[in-house]
Amino acid sequence: MSDPAKDIRIGTMIKANDDDPAGYVRDILPHGFESIEPFFWQVMNKDLPRLAGELKEVIGDADVTMSTLGMFGNPLEQTEIDAETLKGWQTLIDNAHHFGATTIAGFTGRLRDQPIEASLPRYKAVWSDLAKRAADNGVRIAFENCAMDGNWARGDWNIAHNPDAWELMFDLLPADNIGLEWEPCHQMVYLIDPLPQIRKWAPKFFHVHGKDATIRWDVIREHGVFGKEPCVFMRTPGFGDTNWTDVISELRLAGWTGSIDIEGWHDPVYRDALEMTGQVAGLNYLKSCRGGDYLENPG
Repeated sequence: MSDPAKDIRIGTMIKANDDDPAGYVRDILPHGFESIEPFFWQVMNKDLPRLAGELKEVIGDADVTMSTLGMFGNPLEQTEIDAETLKGWQTLIDNAHHFGATTIAGFTGRLRDQPIEASLPRYKAVWSDLAKRAADNGVRIAFENCAMDGNWARGDWNIAHNPDAWELMFDLLPADNIGLEWEPCHQMVYLIDPLPQIRKWAPKFFHVHGKDATIRWDVIREHGVFGKEPCVFMRTPGFGDTNWTDVISELRLAGWTGSIDIEGWHDPVYRDALEMTGQVAGLNYLKSCRGGDYLENPG
C-alpha cells in the first residue's frame, strides 16, 4: 500500500557541477532523503544523460525521486556567463526526461541595477521562448522567490522575490507551466507572514525549498531592517522561526503535492563540518511535521 504521507516528500539539493555528485548522493541516501534536486550555478559542465544515469544507478531501488532540477544565474543579461546560464536552461529543459524531472527551477534574472519594471520586456522575450520549449517537453518552470540581496529598485539576479512582482510576471506571461519555487524564509526577510501567502499562491507553487529564517527582533527594534547589523539569519528547518507543521498543513489544505528539498549551506551554525548534521536534523524535523510513515499493518 502506498504511503499517503509521501504525497509530500522531504529531500535535499545537491551540487551537480561538483566532481562526483553521484558519490555524494551515495553517501547521504542512508540518512533517509526521499528526493534529490540536482542544481547548477551559472554554468553547466556535465553530460546530462550520463549524470542522470550515474544518479539513477546510485539511487537504484530506493524510493527516491528527482522531480526538480535547478539552474541558477541571470539568463536575462548578455555577458558570457549570463549566456551560459540561458544555454543551461535550454539544455536542462531538453534533458529533464533523463532524470524523470518535470520541473526546472531557478531565478528569472533581471537587468542589473535596474528597477523590476525595466526588466519586464526582456523577461517576457526570454521566458516566452523558454516556457514554450518547456511545455513542448512536458516541463514546468519554477522561479525561486529569493531576492539575492536585491530589492525593487535594483539587483543582480532575480525579479521573482516579491508578491507584487509575481502579479506583474504572471499577468505579462500567463503560461500554465510558469510558477514558483517557494520557500518561506525569503518572505520572512520582508516580514511577510508565509501562511496567508500559501492560501493565495499555492497553485503556483511547483516546488518548495526547505529553508528557514530566524528574525532578530531585538536588532530590528534597535537598528531597523537592512542596516549594519543583520536582522535575519537563514536557517535549516527546525532551527528557525517557521512552524513547518503549519506550513505543511496549509500546503495539504491547498491540495499541494510534491517535494520539499532542503537548501543547505546557509545556516550560520550548522555548516561546514556540521552541514550534514544540520541537514539530517532538518530532514527528520520536516518528516515529523509532515506526519510519520504510514504503517500498513500497525500493532
